[in-house]
Amino acid sequence: MDTLLIIHNKLQFPHPCSSFTDKVGVFSYLKPCTQENVKLGSRRSYARWGRGVCAKVSSSELLELVPETKKENLEFELPMYDPSKSIVMDLAVVGGGPAGLAVAQQVSEAGLSVCSIDPFPKLIWPNNYGVWVDEFEAMDLLDCLDTTWSGATVFINDNSTKDLGRPYGRVNRKQLKSKMMQKCISNGVKFHQAKVIKVIHEESKSYLICNDGVTIQASVVLDATGFSRSLVQYDKVYNPGYQVAYGILAEVEEHPFDVNKMVFMDWRDSHLINNPELKEKNSRLPTFLYAMPFSKNRIFLEETSLVARPGLAMDDIQERMVARLKHLGIKITSIEEDERCVIPMGGPLPILPQRVVGIGGTAGMVHPSTGYMVARTLAAAPVVANAIVKYLGSETNLMGNELSAEVWKDLWPIERRRQREFFCFGMDVLLKLDLPATRRFFDAFFDLEPRYWHGFLSSRLYLPELLVFGLSLFSHASNTSRLEIMAKGTLPLVNMINNLLNDRE
Repeated sequence: MDTLLIIHNKLQFPHPCSSFTDKVGVFSYLKPCTQENVKLGSRRSYARWGRGVCAKVSSSELLELVPETKKENLEFELPMYDPSKSIVMDLAVVGGGPAGLAVAQQVSEAGLSVCSIDPFPKLIWPNNYGVWVDEFEAMDLLDCLDTTWSGATVFINDNSTKDLGRPYGRVNRKQLKSKMMQKCISNGVKFHQAKVIKVIHEESKSYLICNDGVTIQASVVLDATGFSRSLVQYDKVYNPGYQVAYGILAEVEEHPFDVNKMVFMDWRDSHLINNPELKEKNSRLPTFLYAMPFSKNRIFLEETSLVARPGLAMDDIQERMVARLKHLGIKITSIEEDERCVIPMGGPLPILPQRVVGIGGTAGMVHPSTGYMVARTLAAAPVVANAIVKYLGSETNLMGNELSAEVWKDLWPIERRRQREFFCFGMDVLLKLDLPATRRFFDAFFDLEPRYWHGFLSSRLYLPELLVFGLSLFSHASNTSRLEIMAKGTLPLVNMINNLLNDRE
């Protein structure tokens, strides 16, 4: 998946200015409105082993090998914003993740003045991002993939496997950020290292007050801070589902997977046969393995809860992962990185329109059924950038609330809102499926014509096509699965239809 609101090496929510999310392969991962709603297992105080340690350990000792957090920064000299000049910037981008930098890059290419505000502008993003290769190819970003696989595998159970002939890749996050930053710098983007704590709006401009005492003025404010929702406002109860995952990039003695294919989903539960209590929990709220094998001895492994409300406890997910690795005979020799991911999925859209423009997680752009967001958000960046450039131009002469309203309209047109309603319907159905029902669902899902499941995962299908997709899925499902979908999907379907009828231009 492409995930992410990653909580890297600490169990905490992302910094309000640390944008974005998309997963290391699989139906991506990320999390809430009120953080108290989510039960995440507290992390014990583990002894830390540095990188390069090559000790033989059993799976039960897995977490003892987690290394110290190592932050890596880009070696760039950034052109910094000069507060003494009191210049009114055309655009202030709050958050330096992929979404924020993409918009900053494209708006500045049009000759407009841009300021990027982030507490750690040079920090290389800690998350692993997994994407379908065709998505990055369409955006001319193939040079930002460090590993690709010819296809992907889905293990439905011990006796059923799906081979997906769609190439998959891992994003080289250092290369992606370097490429974006270099273009921003060459376009004249200014950077300010701080956190925005408040925004005050006037008719034609806004004042962004930072925690270092600096105030930045801008005609347009873009919130690209991810799931903190620090600037973009919501007026409805925020009750999303949560994707929760725990992953490790590890050196192993060996693993059983084909190095030419990544493991998109492994729903097998034979690793829990000797643990009835955990097996019963997994049957009610299932998790799957997502894996990227780089070689026979190096692999990224992630145990993922696709969606649940409330989200699964991190300790629970780690326990399942340890049992799975032991069953597969995977012996960890060292761990390079570990990730804790909590992704809010679904829930209401923000107030449309409003003065602050949003993109990514803060704008409700996570795929409600899968958690995917990186490719979707990068694809939306030109939409936001072009709208800002257009409406700031002399021809339209829009400003303030009118300008922001037009940008929001381009970001969330009625077709996209209807598409999202269908995805939320899908999430509401998935929330109710136990492990056997989930297996039956994905058995039918990946039997569809590739254009349907490709389009669903990549947000390429709009409502008319999604209705055909739904009918096709229903026809491919087993009789048992059809009954489950009808029984558990009737209320969500009614809610979706009601929302569609109430949402008009």
